[in-house]
Amino acid sequence: MTDQQETGQRPELGDDPTLLIVDDDEPFRLRLGRAMEKRGFQPILAGGVREAIDIARKAPPAYAVVDLRLEDGDGLEVVNAIHETREDCRVVMLTGYGNIATAVAAVKAGAIDYLPKPADADDVEKALLAQPGERPEPPENPMSADRVRWEHIQRVYELCDHNVSETARRLGMHRRTLQRILAKRAPR
Repeated sequence: MTDQQETGQRPELGDDPTLLIVDDDEPFRLRLGRAMEKRGFQPILAGGVREAIDIARKAPPAYAVVDLRLEDGDGLEVVNAIHETREDCRVVMLTGYGNIATAVAAVKAGAIDYLPKPADADDVEKALLAQPGERPEPPENPMSADRVRWEHIQRVYELCDHNVSETARRLGMHRRTLQRILAKRAPR
């Protein structure tokens, strides 16, 4: 048995399997941390921007999974801080609000991939371990078109400070239609 097999370390993770997981959704963060630990990573968990930046500066990780929107700021700040201390860190951005502008911003900041929530551990692992230039396989259970639409509406509603009239105007829909959509649960 080799040293890597004895320690449970996977060769594709390299010499440093540290993984910083930054998400303000504690149950999701803990669940993803446990799942990634079972896959051979050494997760370090952070609930916000400041905590993640402190960790990244003290012990820069080899891998990172960062939520784009955090309670105390923007996940892109974390990506920039990580790359200041460790340029080769492979970062995957997660967000519940997928759109082209934020995907472009994440990639420009140095993320190697951009996954919509809820992303499962298999999708995260595939994205983190994908070789440069190689595209990971599409997710097994991608978000439905109805869910993508709902997420977009929620995002615009949030950006309009929960003003229904302004959100309806920007989305080009009737105010009552928007109110009915907002009153419903998120589609799967």
